[in-house]
Amino acid sequence: MRNRHFSPLRAGLAFSAAAALTLASGCTLNPPSKLKVYQNEGFESSEVFSRLFDAPVDATCEAARRALLSQGYLVSVVKGDAINGTKSFQPEGDVHVQIEFHVVCASDGTDGKLATAYVNALQDRYALKKSPNSASVGLAAIGSVSIPLTASDDSLVKVASETIPAGPFYDRFFALMQRYLREQSATE
Repeated sequence: MRNRHFSPLRAGLAFSAAAALTLASGCTLNPPSKLKVYQNEGFESSEVFSRLFDAPVDATCEAARRALLSQGYLVSVVKGDAINGTKSFQPEGDVHVQIEFHVVCASDGTDGKLATAYVNALQDRYALKKSPNSASVGLAAIGSVSIPLTASDDSLVKVASETIPAGPFYDRFFALMQRYLREQSATE
């Protein structure tokens, strides 16, 4: 029988190899690009998700509510300083998209005649997942056999969710709000 002696060199090599494998497997499971999304947040002082309006908070939020309603959004939350609305789309047969709009109005200035509307829209994308129904038959000679019957247990599964980036989408919304504010002030 052969006697193996403990060798610090062998132990060090084994530990180094195990550490390298662990590190390599960790890198493939968690790609660095997916972990650092927050680093793209600049928190700059530009007003891409907000606009200042020459109107009080209640009038500004009312203009936001009218703008959403005029475009077919279902308004779900209506407060004096906040509005939420959703709208559904079906761009393809097996794809469903929903936009959820959030508007918060805050007073600016000391006299309450100015308000800023902060707007954020979230787009959720759903895909149709088909789950076939099947029946199992047990046969003593070969075991059980599954036979698909129909695909009636279909369901929508969320496959993506993202904040709509600032740009023309929000510019059009703010322009429509401004139009409703002008109409409101003309009638008063």
